[in-house]
Amino acid sequence: MSGQANKGTAVVTGASSGIGAVYADRLAGQGYDLVLVARRADRLEELAEKLRYAYDRKVSVISADLSNDDDVRRVEQAISADDGVTLLVNNAGLGGQQVVATADADAAERMIKVNVVALTRLTRAVLPGLLARNRGAIVNIASVLAFDSSFGGIYSGTKAYVVNFTEALHREVAGTGVKVQVVLPGATRTDFWELAGSDIDQLPKEIVMNADDLVDAALVGLARGEAVTAPALADAAKLDTFLGARQAFYGSLHADKRAPRYAA
Repeated sequence: MSGQANKGTAVVTGASSGIGAVYADRLAGQGYDLVLVARRADRLEELAEKLRYAYDRKVSVISADLSNDDDVRRVEQAISADDGVTLLVNNAGLGGQQVVATADADAAERMIKVNVVALTRLTRAVLPGLLARNRGAIVNIASVLAFDSSFGGIYSGTKAYVVNFTEALHREVAGTGVKVQVVLPGATRTDFWELAGSDIDQLPKEIVMNADDLVDAALVGLARGEAVTAPALADAAKLDTFLGARQAFYGSLHADKRAPRYAA
Protein backbone atom coordinates (compact mmCIF):
# COMPACT_ATOMS: atom_id res chain seq x y z
CA MET A 1 0.00 0.00 0.00
CA SER A 2 3.02 2.31 0.27
CA GLY A 3 2.54 3.44 -3.34
CA GLN A 4 -0.79 5.07 -2.44
CA ALA A 5 -0.74 8.83 -3.09
CA ASN A 6 -0.64 10.89 0.10
CA LYS A 7 -3.80 12.96 0.51
CA GLY A 8 -2.63 14.89 3.55
CA THR A 9 -3.61 14.25 7.14
CA ALA A 10 -7.06 13.25 8.35
CA VAL A 11 -8.02 14.02 11.94
CA VAL A 12 -10.59 11.58 13.32
CA THR A 13 -12.17 12.07 16.75
CA GLY A 14 -13.74 9.22 18.67
CA ALA A 15 -11.35 7.01 16.74
CA SER A 16 -10.71 4.21 19.21
CA SER A 17 -13.71 2.11 18.21
CA GLY A 18 -16.89 1.92 16.14
CA ILE A 19 -17.50 4.44 13.39
CA GLY A 20 -14.30 6.38 14.15
CA ALA A 21 -12.10 3.29 13.90
CA VAL A 22 -13.67 2.36 10.55
CA TYR A 23 -13.10 5.89 9.25
CA ALA A 24 -9.46 5.63 10.33
CA ASP A 25 -9.03 2.35 8.46
CA ARG A 26 -10.73 3.54 5.29
CA LEU A 27 -8.91 6.88 5.19
CA ALA A 28 -5.51 5.25 5.73
CA GLY A 29 -6.37 2.93 2.85
CA GLN A 30 -7.20 5.94 0.68
CA GLY A 31 -3.79 7.49 1.29
CA TYR A 32 -4.25 9.77 4.29
CA ASP A 33 -1.89 10.08 7.20
CA LEU A 34 -3.85 10.16 10.44
CA VAL A 35 -4.23 11.97 13.74
CA LEU A 36 -6.47 9.83 15.94
CA VAL A 37 -8.21 11.42 18.92
CA ALA A 38 -10.04 9.58 21.72
CA ARG A 39 -10.00 9.07 25.46
CA ARG A 40 -8.71 5.48 25.49
CA ALA A 41 -4.98 5.78 24.86
CA ASP A 42 -4.34 2.03 24.86
CA ARG A 43 -6.92 1.34 22.16
CA LEU A 44 -5.70 4.31 20.12
CA GLU A 45 -2.14 3.03 20.17
CA GLU A 46 -3.27 -0.47 19.24
CA LEU A 47 -5.26 0.85 16.27
CA ALA A 48 -2.46 3.20 15.21
CA GLU A 49 0.08 0.38 15.12
CA LYS A 50 -2.28 -1.80 13.10
CA LEU A 51 -2.84 0.97 10.52
CA ARG A 52 0.86 1.81 10.23
CA TYR A 53 1.60 -1.81 9.44
CA ALA A 54 -1.34 -2.33 7.06
CA TYR A 55 -1.09 0.88 5.05
CA ASP A 56 2.43 2.28 5.63
CA ARG A 57 1.01 5.62 6.72
CA LYS A 58 2.03 8.05 9.44
CA VAL A 59 -0.41 7.70 12.34
CA SER A 60 -0.19 9.81 15.49
CA VAL A 61 -2.51 9.73 18.47
CA ILE A 62 -3.83 12.31 20.92
CA SER A 63 -5.42 10.93 24.06
CA ALA A 64 -8.04 13.50 25.04
CA ASP A 65 -11.39 13.75 26.76
CA LEU A 66 -13.39 16.17 24.60
CA SER A 67 -15.67 17.04 27.52
CA ASN A 68 -12.61 18.55 29.21
CA ASP A 69 -11.90 22.16 28.22
CA ASP A 70 -8.13 21.85 28.57
CA ASP A 71 -8.04 18.69 26.45
CA VAL A 72 -10.13 20.33 23.72
CA ARG A 73 -7.76 23.28 23.58
CA ARG A 74 -4.79 20.93 23.43
CA VAL A 75 -6.29 19.18 20.40
CA GLU A 76 -7.19 22.54 18.84
CA GLN A 77 -3.62 23.75 19.12
CA ALA A 78 -2.20 20.56 17.63
CA ILE A 79 -4.47 20.42 14.57
CA SER A 80 -4.59 24.15 13.84
CA ALA A 81 -0.79 24.25 13.72
CA ASP A 82 -0.57 21.30 11.31
CA ASP A 83 -0.48 22.57 7.72
CA GLY A 84 -0.86 19.00 6.49
CA VAL A 85 -4.44 18.62 7.74
CA THR A 86 -6.85 18.20 4.84
CA LEU A 87 -9.74 16.38 6.51
CA LEU A 88 -11.48 16.56 9.88
CA VAL A 89 -14.00 13.91 10.89
CA ASN A 90 -15.89 15.08 13.98
CA ASN A 91 -17.15 11.68 15.06
CA ALA A 92 -16.76 11.78 18.85
CA GLY A 93 -20.09 11.86 20.63
CA LEU A 94 -21.89 10.97 23.82
CA GLY A 95 -25.42 9.58 23.95
CA GLY A 96 -28.09 8.76 26.47
CA GLN A 97 -31.85 8.49 26.55
CA GLN A 98 -32.26 11.11 29.24
CA VAL A 99 -35.44 12.76 30.44
CA VAL A 100 -34.58 16.37 31.18
CA ALA A 101 -36.37 16.48 34.53
CA THR A 102 -34.34 13.58 35.92
CA ALA A 103 -31.13 13.89 33.88
CA ASP A 104 -27.84 14.21 35.67
CA ALA A 105 -26.90 17.82 35.01
CA ASP A 106 -23.18 17.10 34.82
CA ALA A 107 -23.73 14.22 32.37
CA ALA A 108 -25.93 16.48 30.23
CA GLU A 109 -23.22 19.14 30.23
CA ARG A 110 -20.58 16.60 29.18
CA MET A 111 -22.80 15.49 26.29
CA ILE A 112 -23.26 19.07 25.12
CA LYS A 113 -19.53 19.77 25.44
CA VAL A 114 -18.56 16.75 23.32
CA ASN A 115 -21.38 16.80 20.77
CA VAL A 116 -21.60 20.57 20.31
CA VAL A 117 -18.78 22.60 21.85
CA ALA A 118 -15.83 20.39 20.93
CA LEU A 119 -17.18 19.80 17.42
CA THR A 120 -17.55 23.55 16.91
CA ARG A 121 -14.15 24.45 18.31
CA LEU A 122 -12.29 21.77 16.33
CA THR A 123 -14.07 22.83 13.14
CA ARG A 124 -13.06 26.41 13.84
CA ALA A 125 -9.49 25.27 14.49
CA VAL A 126 -8.96 23.70 11.05
CA LEU A 127 -11.27 25.76 8.82
CA PRO A 128 -9.02 28.82 8.29
CA GLY A 129 -6.15 26.57 7.17
CA LEU A 130 -8.33 24.58 4.80
CA LEU A 131 -9.66 27.79 3.25
CA ALA A 132 -6.17 29.26 2.96
CA ARG A 133 -5.00 26.13 1.14
CA ASN A 134 -8.32 25.94 -0.75
CA ARG A 135 -8.63 22.20 -0.25
CA GLY A 136 -9.91 19.63 2.17
CA ALA A 137 -13.11 18.68 3.93
CA ILE A 138 -14.95 18.70 7.24
CA VAL A 139 -17.27 15.78 8.06
CA ASN A 140 -19.61 16.06 11.03
CA ILE A 141 -21.38 12.96 12.29
CA ALA A 142 -24.90 13.85 13.42
CA SER A 143 -27.81 11.40 13.74
CA VAL A 144 -31.26 10.76 12.34
CA LEU A 145 -32.42 11.65 15.85
CA ALA A 146 -31.75 15.27 14.95
CA PHE A 147 -35.26 14.98 13.48
CA ASP A 148 -36.86 12.93 16.26
CA SER A 149 -36.79 13.71 19.98
CA SER A 150 -37.95 10.26 21.14
CA PHE A 151 -34.43 9.41 22.37
CA GLY A 152 -34.44 12.40 24.68
CA GLY A 153 -34.32 16.14 24.16
CA ILE A 154 -30.71 16.59 25.22
CA TYR A 155 -29.16 14.16 22.75
CA SER A 156 -31.49 15.00 19.87
CA GLY A 157 -30.96 18.69 20.58
CA THR A 158 -27.20 18.34 20.24
CA LYS A 159 -27.57 16.49 16.95
CA ALA A 160 -30.02 19.07 15.59
CA TYR A 161 -27.31 21.63 16.28
CA VAL A 162 -24.79 19.57 14.32
CA VAL A 163 -27.12 19.44 11.31
CA ASN A 164 -27.89 23.17 11.30
CA PHE A 165 -24.28 24.11 12.00
CA THR A 166 -22.98 21.95 9.17
CA GLU A 167 -25.59 23.07 6.65
CA ALA A 168 -24.69 26.69 7.38
CA LEU A 169 -20.99 25.87 7.11
CA HIS A 170 -21.62 24.24 3.73
CA ARG A 171 -23.09 27.52 2.48
CA GLU A 172 -20.20 29.46 4.02
CA VAL A 173 -17.56 27.58 2.04
CA ALA A 174 -19.52 27.48 -1.24
CA GLY A 175 -17.31 28.38 -4.18
CA THR A 176 -14.11 27.25 -2.45
CA GLY A 177 -12.17 24.02 -2.68
CA VAL A 178 -13.36 22.96 0.78
CA LYS A 179 -16.15 20.39 1.18
CA VAL A 180 -18.47 20.15 4.16
CA GLN A 181 -20.69 17.15 4.89
CA VAL A 182 -23.07 16.12 7.64
CA VAL A 183 -23.72 12.38 8.01
CA LEU A 184 -27.01 11.08 9.43
CA PRO A 185 -26.50 7.60 10.90
CA GLY A 186 -29.52 5.64 12.00
CA ALA A 187 -29.12 2.80 14.47
CA THR A 188 -25.55 1.57 13.99
CA ARG A 189 -24.02 -1.47 15.68
CA THR A 190 -21.20 -0.03 17.82
CA ASP A 191 -20.41 0.19 21.54
CA PHE A 192 -22.03 3.65 21.55
CA TRP A 193 -25.32 2.04 22.59
CA GLU A 194 -23.87 0.20 25.56
CA LEU A 195 -22.05 3.31 26.72
CA ALA A 196 -25.33 5.24 26.43
CA GLY A 197 -27.11 2.68 28.60
CA SER A 198 -29.23 1.19 25.81
CA ASP A 199 -29.49 -2.24 24.20
CA ILE A 200 -29.32 -2.15 20.41
CA ASP A 201 -30.45 -5.78 20.28
CA GLN A 202 -33.91 -4.59 21.33
CA LEU A 203 -34.27 -2.95 17.90
CA PRO A 204 -35.45 -4.82 14.80
CA LYS A 205 -32.40 -6.23 13.02
CA GLU A 206 -33.58 -4.83 9.69
CA ILE A 207 -33.01 -1.24 10.86
CA VAL A 208 -29.55 -1.75 12.38
CA MET A 209 -26.59 -1.01 10.10
CA ASN A 210 -23.00 -2.04 10.71
CA ALA A 211 -20.32 0.61 11.00
CA ASP A 212 -18.49 -0.55 7.86
CA ASP A 213 -21.54 0.00 5.64
CA LEU A 214 -22.22 3.35 7.27
CA VAL A 215 -18.73 4.71 6.73
CA ASP A 216 -18.42 3.34 3.20
CA ALA A 217 -21.69 5.04 2.26
CA ALA A 218 -20.62 8.29 3.90
CA LEU A 219 -17.33 8.30 2.00
CA VAL A 220 -19.16 7.79 -1.29
CA GLY A 221 -21.39 10.72 -0.38
CA LEU A 222 -18.36 12.87 0.44
CA ALA A 223 -16.71 12.02 -2.88
CA ARG A 224 -19.92 13.05 -4.63
CA GLY A 225 -19.96 16.39 -2.84
CA GLU A 226 -23.12 15.73 -0.82
CA ALA A 227 -23.85 18.28 1.88
CA VAL A 228 -26.16 15.83 3.67
CA THR A 229 -25.58 12.07 3.55
CA ALA A 230 -28.15 9.64 4.93
CA PRO A 231 -26.63 6.17 4.45
CA ALA A 232 -29.89 4.27 5.00
CA LEU A 233 -32.05 6.45 2.73
CA ALA A 234 -32.85 4.51 -0.44
CA ASP A 235 -34.82 7.27 -2.18
CA ALA A 236 -32.73 10.44 -2.42
CA ALA A 237 -35.80 12.36 -3.60
CA LYS A 238 -37.21 12.10 -0.07
CA LEU A 239 -34.34 14.18 1.25
CA ASP A 240 -34.92 16.82 -1.42
CA THR A 241 -38.65 16.84 -0.60
CA PHE A 242 -37.95 17.21 3.11
CA LEU A 243 -35.43 20.02 2.66
CA GLY A 244 -37.74 21.81 0.22
CA ALA A 245 -40.71 21.54 2.58
CA ARG A 246 -38.61 22.84 5.45
CA GLN A 247 -37.54 25.86 3.40
CA ALA A 248 -41.13 26.55 2.34
CA PHE A 249 -42.24 26.32 5.98
CA TYR A 250 -39.53 28.78 6.99
CA GLY A 251 -40.73 31.18 4.32
CA SER A 252 -44.25 31.12 5.80
CA LEU A 253 -43.04 32.25 9.24
CA HIS A 254 -42.58 35.92 8.31
CA ALA A 255 -45.29 38.59 8.23
CA ASP A 256 -45.77 42.20 9.26
CA LYS A 257 -48.57 41.32 11.70
CA ARG A 258 -49.79 38.40 13.76
CA ALA A 259 -51.63 35.59 11.98
CA PRO A 260 -55.45 35.82 12.08
CA ARG A 261 -55.58 32.63 14.17
CA TYR A 262 -53.99 34.56 17.02
CA ALA A 263 -56.60 37.31 16.99
CA ALA A 264 -57.89 38.10 20.48
